Amino acid sequence: MMHDSCGFVPVTEAGQARLCPLQAALATRPNVESYDDFGRVTLSLLRFIAAAYATGASDCWEAAYRFADEAPGIADSPLLVARVAALVRILRRGRPCQLCFMPPSCRRLSQDETELMRLLAVARGNQPGELESAVCQFVGNENGIATTRAVNALAFC
Repeated sequence: MMHDSCGFVPVTEAGQARLCPLQAALATRPNVESYDDFGRVTLSLLRFIAAAYATGASDCWEAAYRFADEAPGIADSPLLVARVAALVRILRRGRPCQLCFMPPSCRRLSQDETELMRLLAVARGNQPGELESAVCQFVGNENGIATTRAVNALAFC
């Protein structure tokens, strides 16, 4: 192995720079573009609503409703915002630690966002029993029923 001219980035014999462990981990994480339109809208709403809870700013709620109103293909935007908000409230109540959400403009996903998007995909895949199992892994058994109902309601909004 050789080093580049600065001496900091390892370079393979083929002359390609190797990623540091953090860059490699980030490169394998999903980003916003890996989801369909509904998933991207839902992720943005999750982030706006999480920001509203974190900051107490009503502007975040307004941004969520405005974003949903302007999103193409959303028939009932207030209902979608309400279902996302219900899911966030249930998760905040039932988890021992706070959820980690990225800012709405970020292209990368946190681990919690990745798990929520996985739950949504499982619910939209309509595999009986699979969602309950995935939800229990994410939130535990105490809050599993309410979370499963909220994810299902959101998935078919």
